[in-house]
Amino acid sequence: MLHDHLSATFSALADPTRRAILARLATGETTVTELAAPFAMTLPAVTKHLKVLERAGLITRSREAQWR
Repeated sequence: MLHDHLSATFSALADPTRRAILARLATGETTVTELAAPFAMTLPAVTKHLKVLERAGLITRSREAQWR
């Protein structure tokens, strides 16, 4: 089990985009839209990267209600 967790962690960190996202998140919470801006990526692409980071245990995600 430890080997699987380490593999997931190293796999997540192998991607330069995910490392950049992780570096940005280290400065504080942000939205997916704000994360996508410097990468010229679609929101679904950023969300996919976030899911990989979350599965590796490197981040946690939360949703907040949007009020209009």
